[in-house]
Amino acid sequence: MEFATGALGTLLPKLGQLLQDEYNLQKGVKKDIQFVRKELESMHAALRDVGEVPQEQLKEVIRIWARDVRELSYDMEDIVDTFLVRVQGSEPPSKRSVKRFVKKMTSIVSNAKTRHDIGQEIKDIKERVKDVAERRDRYKVDAITPTKTAVDPRITALYTKAASLVGIDEPREELISMLTKEDVGESSVGQRIVSIVGFGGLGKTTLAKAVYDKIKQQYNCTAFISVSRDPDIIKILKDLLYELDKNEYMGIHNAALGQQHLTDLVQEFLKNKRYLIVIDDIWHTKPWEMIRCALPENCRKSGVLTTTRIIDVAEHVGGCYRMKLLTQDSSKILFYGRIFGSIDKCPPQFSDVSEKVLKKCGGVPLAIVTISSLLANKSRNINEWYDVCDAVGAGVGNNPGMDDMRKILLLSYYDLTPQLKTCILYLSIFPEDYEINKFRLIFRWIAEGFVHQGDGRQSLHEIGQSYFNELLNRSLIQPTDMDDDEMNPFSCQVHDMVLDLICSLSRDECFAATLNGDCKEITSSLGSKARRLSIYNTTWPTINMSTLRSLTICSYALINSMPPLSSFYLLRVLDLEDCNLSDHSSIEFVGKLLHMRYLSLAGTGYAGDIPREIGKLLFLQSFKFDGTDIKVLPLSFFGLRQLMSLYVGHNTRLPTTSGLRNLSSLEMLWINVDSAYVAEQLGHLTQLKVLGVVLIKDKEGRCDKSMCSLPWQTAQNPKSRSSNPR
Repeated sequence: MEFATGALGTLLPKLGQLLQDEYNLQKGVKKDIQFVRKELESMHAALRDVGEVPQEQLKEVIRIWARDVRELSYDMEDIVDTFLVRVQGSEPPSKRSVKRFVKKMTSIVSNAKTRHDIGQEIKDIKERVKDVAERRDRYKVDAITPTKTAVDPRITALYTKAASLVGIDEPREELISMLTKEDVGESSVGQRIVSIVGFGGLGKTTLAKAVYDKIKQQYNCTAFISVSRDPDIIKILKDLLYELDKNEYMGIHNAALGQQHLTDLVQEFLKNKRYLIVIDDIWHTKPWEMIRCALPENCRKSGVLTTTRIIDVAEHVGGCYRMKLLTQDSSKILFYGRIFGSIDKCPPQFSDVSEKVLKKCGGVPLAIVTISSLLANKSRNINEWYDVCDAVGAGVGNNPGMDDMRKILLLSYYDLTPQLKTCILYLSIFPEDYEINKFRLIFRWIAEGFVHQGDGRQSLHEIGQSYFNELLNRSLIQPTDMDDDEMNPFSCQVHDMVLDLICSLSRDECFAATLNGDCKEITSSLGSKARRLSIYNTTWPTINMSTLRSLTICSYALINSMPPLSSFYLLRVLDLEDCNLSDHSSIEFVGKLLHMRYLSLAGTGYAGDIPREIGKLLFLQSFKFDGTDIKVLPLSFFGLRQLMSLYVGHNTRLPTTSGLRNLSSLEMLWINVDSAYVAEQLGHLTQLKVLGVVLIKDKEGRCDKSMCSLPWQTAQNPKSRSSNPR
């Protein structure tokens, strides 16, 4: 539940920044800031501990306390950011210009009203912090510890009858072949290892058990053990010995034996035997390495079958086998069989709604079994079926009948780092089946403050890229739009079942809201504290959203009916991608959004001018306007030294005195090059990691040779289809 920490990760360094002498704050204000910072550091640590505890184990008062801390951190960061915008923008003072900076700072901050405003606001925050801190002590938040899950939600997979399994024959035989078939010319007949990988609910445990049951008679001894998220190696080794020989090791769990002794016992027992060991639910490589020490390679054609949700773990273990989704035919057999007995017994009037449910299940066996079981207990009222169908992706995870599926998916969520928990929840702003561009997502994460700078050896974009790869690695997002080598994805999708979970978590903590229909839900769930909002094909909600930080709109009609965007002065992210703005002549409001980090007009067809006031957006990190008819950029734009990502439209030409070299923080750039001057400017952008270039020919269809002489190998074109970078 790390997302409940709100803005604490980025707020604490900013509070330290405010204590610098350059800001000329009064001593009393500095003392208040020091107090607030100290208390918030303590709350941040407490919230990280709370984040390790499943929500269902938390008392309501703790959840309310976490919510209040989150809102407190957002409000505090809004105050600090507004102050910083007024006095300096986003750049810290440099050594060269410190005297000029301090002079400018003093002239601004010495204004009595400015100092009074920040001082009074921090004093008010201090009182709120005191109240929240007292409740932390009263509720004993620091004493919270996670408890082990009493019931393993995967346990039923071990006792499913083979006759009731659907679509399992082909993968089972493929795995058996991998475990038992000798390669042509193979001299070794030693240990065979295969690792099944896939996200929660795909049926990894069920498949492993089916393989185990079919071939275990071919081995001298067998065992099926589970590792899980928080492994106890001593217990695992004892479980292994007990499974191998229940008579000899009947009392092993009561024996006070250390890890090395137990490892030796397993080694001794297996050294002359042909064994089959299934190790289910491995989350990390370290437990595997400890278990592997106990499994001797004895040239007896022994087999080891493992399951995991994490691709890196599977590849480390060896013999990686990626689970496949059920085919449409197998999905229907499983779904209709559990409800009606067979496909041909489904009443015609239920066919359409059944197809819609199956589409949302997306070939995931656990989803099909869970929802079909839920529907089997409903009356044959078709309206109730449609209610269940509509609920999938909108909170059906809160239905008691969905508990097991929710718990299985939550295991993956709770194993994430704090930063990854926040990043996966952010995907709740996108609708079902939406293909999310990788670069768009990463730079939005950065703009929201979710990507934290490490030791300085990696840029924010590189760290964000590692977050994206880790979510892929854990099978929580699915890769789409691969490069020519089918190695690197340029976009991803979220399976409906995973999206349902993260939407549910997001709503519980008022993290974000996506509207694709009725606006009543946002009114009740977010109220006046809306922070992140995505609106698709609906009407504008009638609530105060002055605290909004992120706004995504994909509706032409909505653009014409919404209030002035300049009123959302705290906006950090404004994403209008693919909205139709071809009839709009001006976006002057942009110049007033001084907190803006991410601005996208991509695919909007906007043909007006970029206002000169865009140069005031000193925080701006990403700007996209490919797919527009913007002709030229104002010179003020080239003063945005924090800009990291820039997508320039094909119809846009840079002025001959563009000053492109001044955008020294650029890491990703898509641009048209129509002159040797622009090409030369690119050579000064030393931070570039990704460069997409379109060389513009003259009227005779030729390019100036000097435009091609730049050492382009310092950058890389991330996609051969550079005409569509989005």
